[in-house]
Amino acid sequence: MIADARRQLVTRRCRVCEWQGERVETTDADMDCPWCHAPTRRVSAIALVERRRPLGVSVHAAALGRRGGLKGGRARAAALPAQRRRQIAQIAARARWSRRSKRDGGAR
Repeated sequence: MIADARRQLVTRRCRVCEWQGERVETTDADMDCPWCHAPTRRVSAIALVERRRPLGVSVHAAALGRRGGLKGGRARAAALPAQRRRQIAQIAARARWSRRSKRDGGAR
């Protein structure tokens, strides 16, 4: 727990080249530049606070999302009129065949 309290998001800048980047550090040790391996200096530091909430997804929310994903295409197709479904199918077929002819050199 104590080690987590000292974690900081540190912005460092190279003393030689123009590199600047962020990383999580637990100590005040200087790091070298990943580009030119010169020493870096600390530009800013923000203390990271431990999250109290679990990072996992709620089981209930995941189940609801899965249900919606399973019925999405069928529900949309059932709600569309036949004419619109036909237009969508024709557009999809044209897109598939135009890609195939360009990729295969037009021979099919």
